Amino acid sequence: MSKTNTQILSGLGDGDVAPYVFLPGDPARVPKITESWDKVEEVCRIREYVVHTGEKNGVRMSAASTGIGAPSTAIIMEELANVGATTFIRVGNSGAIADKVQLGDYVISTGAVRDEGTSKSYVAPEYPAAAHYEVVQALVDAAAASGQTYHTGTVVSIDGFYARNKVLGKDGQWMSMAHRGYEQSWMNDYTRNWKRAGVLNVEMESGVIFTLAGLYGLRAGTICTVSDRTPWESPGQDAMTLDRNIRGAIDIALDAVARLAARDGD
Repeated sequence: MSKTNTQILSGLGDGDVAPYVFLPGDPARVPKITESWDKVEEVCRIREYVVHTGEKNGVRMSAASTGIGAPSTAIIMEELANVGATTFIRVGNSGAIADKVQLGDYVISTGAVRDEGTSKSYVAPEYPAAAHYEVVQALVDAAAASGQTYHTGTVVSIDGFYARNKVLGKDGQWMSMAHRGYEQSWMNDYTRNWKRAGVLNVEMESGVIFTLAGLYGLRAGTICTVSDRTPWESPGQDAMTLDRNIRGAIDIALDAVARLAARDGD
């Protein structure tokens, strides 16, 4: 039987996607999210997008990779919403900005600084990128129940991974991570300024996720583990530690969806 409402890039159609969707960036994290589900079907594998749909404890849910950054995230979020997704939880990793946020901690974002270009193609920069309060509450309750260390607050979402990050050079001076240390003067205090403003961490997708959810009347939230510090003053987590902490974020997000589904009567 042919699909109805087939989407342009993903090929997803009506019935392929559940109302509750987890949004990891890395396609390899999709099976990590779905491995504990009771029923799982891969409904999309194209470009950076892998989408699984299944069921856990009677709740139908999906996991869809976004790739890196806002443009690819907006595309898959548009197409997921077109075929029935209503609640989105980003599950990923991030760099700490605030001193109180340590490697391995979790950050549940209440809102995002929109320092990326994609959301600005939808609405003026003054429009807030706010997580939905029901998703935030479900994530906080799940994180508290897990016993893990977590923080709530603002994240900054960026486009230029290399341009926005700095590393300590051989001469002991901070230098841009861009090719040959390229930078402009206005980049120098980027991280310090957001630290002064109380921003907790930095990543690349929450700004556009929260913006689109707000514009379209959907629900969205984010939980990220902290894998490194910004600037990169010390080594981040090794692969094994990061994998363990990503799985911790997945467990919290799964619990949050169970709580949301119970609240929604699903």
